[in-house]
Amino acid sequence: MTHGSSRRRAPRRTRTAITVAAAGALAAAAALAFSPTAQAADTLGGAAAQSGRYFGAAVAPHLGEADYESTLNREFSSVVAENAMKWDATEPSPNQFSFSGGDELVAYAKEHGKSVRGHTLVWHAQQPGWVQGLTGDALRQAMRNHITKVAGHYTGQIDSWDVVNEAFEWDGSRRQSNLQKQLGDGWIEDAFRTAKAADPKAKLCYNDYGTDGINAKSDAIYRMVKDFRARGVPIDCVGFQSHLASNSDLGTYRQNLQRFADLGVHVQITELDVGGSGTAQANVYRQVTQACVAVARCNGITVWGVTDKYSWRAQETPLLFNDSYQKKEAYGAVLAALNSAAS
Repeated sequence: MTHGSSRRRAPRRTRTAITVAAAGALAAAAALAFSPTAQAADTLGGAAAQSGRYFGAAVAPHLGEADYESTLNREFSSVVAENAMKWDATEPSPNQFSFSGGDELVAYAKEHGKSVRGHTLVWHAQQPGWVQGLTGDALRQAMRNHITKVAGHYTGQIDSWDVVNEAFEWDGSRRQSNLQKQLGDGWIEDAFRTAKAADPKAKLCYNDYGTDGINAKSDAIYRMVKDFRARGVPIDCVGFQSHLASNSDLGTYRQNLQRFADLGVHVQITELDVGGSGTAQANVYRQVTQACVAVARCNGITVWGVTDKYSWRAQETPLLFNDSYQKKEAYGAVLAALNSAAS
C-alpha cells in the first residue's frame, strides 16, 4: 500500500461433473478423476496459476521467521517489497544507492521460483529529505536519475513496476505533491518513458487506492490511461490497491476493471486487504477474486502482507492468515474463486 511509512502505508474451474453414458467414457472419466490436472489446487499460487495468473504477497523483513517463510513459500507465487524498493530506501543520499533490501527479496524470489513486482519508483511519500527540497529542473533530473538507476539495477528481474503511485486526489484532480507543483502535468508521462528506457521488458503500471469502483478518481485515471495509450506513452498495467472493509461497496468493481482492460492494459489487484472477520470479510475477498478472474486481462492479485500479525492494519485483522498463520474463512473463499477460474 502506500499510505504512511509507520503503517507501511507508507503504506480447475472446480471441474464440472462430466456426464457420460458409455462404459468406456465412464472409465475415462474415472481415470481423469485421479489425474493431478483434474484436481482443484490446494494453494493460492497454484490455484491462480491454473488460469495463467499469479497470487502474491507484500513482504516485510520477516523471512527469518519459520512460519512466515514457510507460508510465503507454500502459498504465494509472486512477491513485492513493502518498503525496500521505495525512494527513501534505495537512494537515501543524492545518487548514492542502497539495494540491499530489494536485492535480498529478488534473490529469494529467484531461489523459490516466484515473480517480483517492483514498488514503487515515484511516490509523493517516503521520499528522502534531500528530494523534498529540490525544485524545477533539479527535481526533474533527480526523478529521472532515480528511475534510471533503480529500474536499471533490476532490469530483466521485475515482472511489473509501479512506476507512479497515488498521484490523484479523491475528486479526480492531480495530487498537489512536490512533483506536481514543480514539474506540472507532464511528470507522470516523463516517469513512464524513463522507466521504459531503463527496463524495456518490465510491465509498467500506474497504482492507486480508492479506485475500487467507478468514481471521480478512477474516471480521471481512466482518462489519463486512455490518453497515454492513444499517444504511445508506455503504460502496460493499472494497479488497484483495494484496501477494503467488510462493508465496502463493490457494485461496480468488476465493471471498473473491465473498462481499463478494454483500453488494452493489464489490470492487477496490488495491495488487497479487507478489514473485518468471518463471513463478511470472506465475501469481500470472494467478490474481488471473482471480479479479477472474470476479466481476462486481470493477471494477478497481491495481498498486502502474509499474516495479520505484521499487517499495517493489524487491529482490523485484514489478511488471509491470522497471527498464528492459520487459514481464515477468507482464505477458503479466495481459493475456491481461483479454482473456479481454471479451464
